[in-house]
Amino acid sequence: MSVDPARKPRNETEHERLDRQLMELLQGFRVATTGVQVLFAFLLTVPFSANFDTKVSETGRALFYVSLFGAGLASICFIAPVIQHRILFRLGQKALLIRRANRFGIAGAFALGISMTAATTLVVQALSDEAAAAVATAVVAVLLCGWAWFVQPYLTRRRAEERASETEDS
Repeated sequence: MSVDPARKPRNETEHERLDRQLMELLQGFRVATTGVQVLFAFLLTVPFSANFDTKVSETGRALFYVSLFGAGLASICFIAPVIQHRILFRLGQKALLIRRANRFGIAGAFALGISMTAATTLVVQALSDEAAAAVATAVVAVLLCGWAWFVQPYLTRRRAEERASETEDS
């Protein structure tokens, strides 16, 4: 049985806890930002490749724009906490920055999931047919991004909160 982290003392001050939480968030953003930047850079080169105009349908163009703007939005969301930290440095706003960074991270993950799904669908559609593209969309959006990034951690969070409330009621 695991111990609820809230009940396990870390022997750290509030300031140390905020520092640790901010560093953990920023480290996660470093990992995510690298992936977003690679995808975004790839997408910026795609329209300049040979036969893009003739090989991509109107649906493909829409998918391209969704993917491009999704990657752009994800980049903004993952970079925003770093810029805000620099601007608000030494103003005692670390708790606010952590809350904002968490929200930006979730929004960035949604945007990244949409971008990756649209890019995958575009590629599969260009190389195969509509049915294969639909399967690719479902697999990437629902099974991979949806489950791994949102549903599974949400369910874990719910169970942890339920256990915590049961413990409090006892």
